[in-house]
Amino acid sequence: MQKCSFCGKIYEFPRGLTYVTTDGKIIYFCSSKCRKNALKLHRDKLKVNWVKKAEWNAAEVAAKSAASREYEAKKTAEAVAIKEAGK
Repeated sequence: MQKCSFCGKIYEFPRGLTYVTTDGKIIYFCSSKCRKNALKLHRDKLKVNWVKKAEWNAAEVAAKSAASREYEAKKTAEAVAIKEAGK
């Protein structure tokens, strides 16, 4: 899985654009929006609001998935304890 060089979004291989510079550096872009902002408009990814929002959303999703994994582990542990108590 490739990671966009501008926004940091993970995308599947057939999608997006792989750009190779003359010095051999490989740059990955997930969309034309990222490509245009980086190459044509020369924008800084730290100053673009939609990139920051994507990072915040990714952190939010990671926190929620971690919480759901903890909940599922606790739930299965309780089920095992109930089964053992019943034997």
